[in-house]
Amino acid sequence: MKYRCVAGIFLLAAGLLSWSCKQSSSSNTDTDKDEANTITPVVNFNGDTAYAYVKKQLALGPRVTGSEGNRLCRDFIISTLERHGATDIKVQEGEVTTFTDKKLPIANIMASYNPDTKDRILLVAHYDTRPWADSDEMEENRVKPIPGANDGASGVAVLLEIARQLNAKKPNVGVDLLFVDAEDYGQASGFSTHDDSWCLGTQHWVKNMPYASDSLPRYGILLDMVGGLNAKFHREYFSDRYASRIVDKVWSIANRSGFGDRFVNKTGGSVVDDHIFLCEAGIPTIDIIESKSDATGTFPATWHTMDDNINNIDKSSLTAAGQTVLNTLHNEIRCLK
Repeated sequence: MKYRCVAGIFLLAAGLLSWSCKQSSSSNTDTDKDEANTITPVVNFNGDTAYAYVKKQLALGPRVTGSEGNRLCRDFIISTLERHGATDIKVQEGEVTTFTDKKLPIANIMASYNPDTKDRILLVAHYDTRPWADSDEMEENRVKPIPGANDGASGVAVLLEIARQLNAKKPNVGVDLLFVDAEDYGQASGFSTHDDSWCLGTQHWVKNMPYASDSLPRYGILLDMVGGLNAKFHREYFSDRYASRIVDKVWSIANRSGFGDRFVNKTGGSVVDDHIFLCEAGIPTIDIIESKSDATGTFPATWHTMDDNINNIDKSSLTAAGQTVLNTLHNEIRCLK
């Protein structure tokens, strides 16, 4: 993903926010009153397990799209989902063209819980890693693929631990998990002019979605870079612009779950990420991402560098993101049978 200047942003369809079942048990958005409505978790997210999932991905090496590490990571995700009782596991294969005109084989992975429930929530993370550490301070590192502990592995790890917990206790709603490929192959030069060079796997997926137009998920949550040291998740700009009521819901639940210090109820950066293309496809999707780091004002300092390694992964950050999403799912009221 990349940081995006808000000048000249595109407009989405006017009806994007018209989704069914607008009332839910977690609709309170007044964070000043949240403390009186503390949420007791139905299931407890395990940060140690999520951390172990990050380490397992790193042991596969860089997961650059089209590489052996990428294929091994795909196999790891599928086998873990199978072990955790996911159903309808599907691999959507295809080919995309990068900004360098390179043809890349991609594979998006999707799995479900409560597959017969029409009212569905979509959870998303990318599993590929950046081919180049082009933000590294050392010039010799800029041609190396990043380890991708935070930028890639953290979101996948949180979704896999969520899958484990969904297998133990299913929520009232249906849940689909989507692991997308080729998110991080985009063009960094030419600020704000190459947005469509990013998120190639998601762009392919939305052109071939497994949903009918009248049965889209009610909303989606994207998890990206959720494992940084003492990470704080501000309200990402595009999420707030096009799915503000979902941001309100999730940030309120985070506060009521004891993570108000991590989910900062203030606007963060504007990020070109998978959620934008999902919003365009009619699924209002928010991005839980560290986009306004205390140290940098934008992404964490490890972004697209060789320092994106296990030493800079924080179990408490993984837990804050994962438990918040689990609490969101378990506090939903089913709208459709």
